[in-house]
Amino acid sequence: MNRFMQELTKGLWKELPPFRLLLGLCPVLAVTKSASSGIGMGMAVLFVLTLSNMLISMVRNIIPSKVRIACFITISATLVVAVELLMQAYAYPLYLQLGIFVPLIVVNCIILGRAEAFAAKNPVHLAIADGLGMGLGFTMSLTFLGSIREILGAGTWFGHPVMWDGFQPFTIMVEAPGAFLCLGLTLAAMNYGTHRQIMKKSREGSEELPASPCGGCRACAMGRNKD
Repeated sequence: MNRFMQELTKGLWKELPPFRLLLGLCPVLAVTKSASSGIGMGMAVLFVLTLSNMLISMVRNIIPSKVRIACFITISATLVVAVELLMQAYAYPLYLQLGIFVPLIVVNCIILGRAEAFAAKNPVHLAIADGLGMGLGFTMSLTFLGSIREILGAGTWFGHPVMWDGFQPFTIMVEAPGAFLCLGLTLAAMNYGTHRQIMKKSREGSEELPASPCGGCRACAMGRNKD
């Protein structure tokens, strides 16, 4: 149960797909003009990711390694078709709003990445937990960015006015540059918060410092040594 909860919760912050792993940035930038489109795309990815992880984990021992990517794409494509049909039947306005990005879920790097890195190597219950956690983290990220862009760019949230009378929307926020602006500022804030947390723990002597907050290059470590 501890391993199940660990895999379920890692995608909610520690390995948050768009902000920590930098996966699935195309829909993050393209469909977050509003909170409703963000949560709609996130739920579609959550559905496909969870079921594809489950199915791939179930058949992982019978898929030849040479054709595993083709099999993963076939499984995810089947699920995406099901999502398209469900959205056309029950959420047609949202389907029109998301447009081409619904069928493009098939080649979303989150779907293929989790299939190759996790579902194909772990049992079914852990694959489901991984899919749920990553999908929920992705959904929250898209809804968060969509909310910021809609509130600042249109003065509404889920289509309802939330700003004061006379508010002048920042229209750039609902345009393409606004997506890059919001994503960049969010990444900067998260990295700054992570760096502050690591520095605080280092001063308290509670843990050994990594080379850098992201575990990548040693630029941050070099800066700390100079201090």
